[in-house]
Amino acid sequence: MKKRCGWCGTDPLYLAYHDDEWGVPVHDDQHLFEMLTLEGAQAGLSWLTILKKRQNYRQAFDGFDIEKIARYSERDIERLLADPGVVRNRLKIASVIKNAQGVLSILEEGETLDSFLWHYVEGEPKQNNWHALAELPAKTKLSEMMSKDLKKRGFNFVGPTICYAFMQAVGMVNDHVVDCFRHGIVKDFV
Repeated sequence: MKKRCGWCGTDPLYLAYHDDEWGVPVHDDQHLFEMLTLEGAQAGLSWLTILKKRQNYRQAFDGFDIEKIARYSERDIERLLADPGVVRNRLKIASVIKNAQGVLSILEEGETLDSFLWHYVEGEPKQNNWHALAELPAKTKLSEMMSKDLKKRGFNFVGPTICYAFMQAVGMVNDHVVDCFRHGIVKDFV
């Protein structure tokens, strides 16, 4: 039996996410945008709820095409509010559009979303060595800085806790506990 981080439980979708994705470094702008969107959607909900809606999000938000989403109108918001496959919260839906516009402004400055976000960890995943889930922080100074910088650029649903969950998900930090079978594997994904 593989030893895993205790948060992933026994749901097959959660196990697959933990075993194959969580903590693996991501450098693709579109995938980074997807994860930032999903982390924002999760606020106040369980991550499993969002994982179950993930495919619907991809379809409803045009495969997380940043340029296309940045041009969404009120009509698109209404369409999404009627879609049971996404979290039907006007503020969360509007934030996806606003965040896509923020990404475009980063791109217009000649930077990628990848380089903008990964500079918080100087381009290298931070390797943590937690022994218990209780040791993991909900936010850090780095996630507070990221949140502040994103908010200055007009992003929404990017508080320090959301930013830290994002950093964990996209491998900016390795927060698998040390006795989890993924800790050492993820550590090698530099």
